[in-house]
Amino acid sequence: MTTEVATLAGGCFWCLEAVFDQLAGVRSVESGYMGGDSSNPSYEEVCSGQSGHAEVVRLSFDPSVVNFRDILAVFFTIHDPTTLDRQGNDRGTQYRSAIFFHTPEQESAARETIAKLGAEKLWPDPIVTEVAPASTFWQAEDYHQEYFERVGSQNPYCTLVVEPKVAKFRKHFTDRLKKR
Repeated sequence: MTTEVATLAGGCFWCLEAVFDQLAGVRSVESGYMGGDSSNPSYEEVCSGQSGHAEVVRLSFDPSVVNFRDILAVFFTIHDPTTLDRQGNDRGTQYRSAIFFHTPEQESAARETIAKLGAEKLWPDPIVTEVAPASTFWQAEDYHQEYFERVGSQNPYCTLVVEPKVAKFRKHFTDRLKKR
């Protein structure tokens, strides 16, 4: 059984994790940090903006069920790739839009997807999604893992920010949902 890895940043990792947990073919989703300078950063260090890391999710997926371009289609549907260092009210470099590629094929797919979406002018502003080589993945603290699944509507942020992204994903990708 083949497994590939994708690492994406698109705002708060709770949002991305909640969506990709439901995508058929995704075997696991881990919240963490990538793209910065410090080793083993804490959530507080990342949130300060001083570490340079982005909040990311690392997906392990079965490419015979869902390919990297499919993952990118979901990614670009559930976040705004045109806001530099921001998603909604979440501001700072830790919330940037980024694709951390693991292979040359992923880099090509990312750049081609961004070019195609840019040419289609789906957004009034240009796409600012960073495309960079994957570096060390630092797993986020345990309390961030499966956060939406565990906490859900008990946290107003989840109700106001995460739930609408999950609903948008479910609306646009009903044929790609995991069978429960």
